[in-house]
Amino acid sequence: MSGFEFTGLTASFGGERVIGPLSLRVKDGERVALVGKSGAGKSTLIKLIHERVDGHASLVPQDLGLVNALPVFHNVFMGQLDAHSAWYNTLTLIRPFRKDKDAVRQLLTELAMADKFWTPTASLSGGQRQRVAIARAIYRQSNLLLADEPISALDGPMAHLVMKALSQRFTTSVIALHDVDMALSYSTRVVGIQDGQIALDEASNRLTPADITPLY
Repeated sequence: MSGFEFTGLTASFGGERVIGPLSLRVKDGERVALVGKSGAGKSTLIKLIHERVDGHASLVPQDLGLVNALPVFHNVFMGQLDAHSAWYNTLTLIRPFRKDKDAVRQLLTELAMADKFWTPTASLSGGQRQRVAIARAIYRQSNLLLADEPISALDGPMAHLVMKALSQRFTTSVIALHDVDMALSYSTRVVGIQDGQIALDEASNRLTPADITPLY
């Protein structure tokens, strides 16, 4: 599964509706940038989509979901936990197989994190932690990526490196981005969220930053 279509998506917290009802269709091969100010509903929409695609997506949540007590290798390997048996995963926790170490090391090298292979995740900076979560999502090897502000703690060059890697690795993606220029550069379509509703839905090559900034 790569593309998807959902109708009537809604979410409420404390009796107050924060999303929808709205409908969203994403075709196979589309790279969608979700834009809008904080609190508009982008994170909630990503969670709703993830719940409905039944494990067929790689996810980079805003809280990253890392296990601080484990080193970088094991956090990345967690992207494929459901692809292996319980005994395999348990053995990997104690003594990882060479093929898994090689695959994770290659991926971390691509993300300029190879020197952190055995570093406890708790000791990493915010930007490094984001890259671990991104590596885990790539390692899962899904065709669909759902990511919530995956480059918020990265500087310009590193943010571009990560976005290029995600563009190359995933056929289809929905990525919440606060940076308008990055959203336009690395998407084929922009969906703007305002007060829990879709306020903008247009091909990226038809938009300028001035078309998007009113949403913030």
